[in-house]
Amino acid sequence: MKKVSEVISTNKANGNQTLIGYFPAGFPTYNESLEACIAMCESGVDVLELGVPYSDPVMDGLVIQQATETALSNGFRLSQIFKLVAEIKSRVSTPVLVMTYWNPVIQYGVRRFAEQLKSSGAAGLITPDLIVDEASEWLSISEELGLERVFLATPSSTQERVNEVTKLSKGFVYAVSTMGITGAREDLDAAARGVVQKVRTSDERQNVAVGIGISSASQVSEVNSYADGAIVGSLFVRTYLEGGIQALKRVTKELSAENLGE
Repeated sequence: MKKVSEVISTNKANGNQTLIGYFPAGFPTYNESLEACIAMCESGVDVLELGVPYSDPVMDGLVIQQATETALSNGFRLSQIFKLVAEIKSRVSTPVLVMTYWNPVIQYGVRRFAEQLKSSGAAGLITPDLIVDEASEWLSISEELGLERVFLATPSSTQERVNEVTKLSKGFVYAVSTMGITGAREDLDAAARGVVQKVRTSDERQNVAVGIGISSASQVSEVNSYADGAIVGSLFVRTYLEGGIQALKRVTKELSAENLGE
């Protein structure tokens, strides 16, 4: 099983960019989300970020909120995330990171969740609302199971806070480009470079990927010029919503590193 850190390191060594693509599990239905994720992996995403639908997605923009509401209304349940990951991994080699708010993991049971995550073939977790000070149980279990763990750093994070996030993250640090919710924007916040620099200052060997607001191939290229990966979410969801799986494949190819020079 490929680790996210290995994929990013290989891309950097070969002079390639890294594209991390988000899609909500169960949107609009379980089977349709499975095929959408496979299509993204086959069309050029280097890492798949699989979102767990949650009833109170405080960090997500309207496009993703509506998509996760659709998934929940169509019956998606947390326990299905492990089956979905396993089905994706049976068909592609792309590493899968599950992105989830922390409350569902607590309710499910941290060890139970982590062990089933490991068994499914997932590389690890992105936990947007879990701060490192409150992550002791997850840190211990993820270390034991060899799961990667991605924490967030924001423009308002102090250097001391970024130092902790950098030290404890495995896979990469998620650098939030703006102090708002997710959603494609025409211009990336210049603060993203500041967050990346803080991670570099802490540990230049740590991978850092920028997310929130990336919506074009030029922005993917720009972000990869100073970070180790670009994270795209709302654009993929909106594209699928408006044009289905064929449009999703087209946009993924347009954004992926292998197509940026064409």
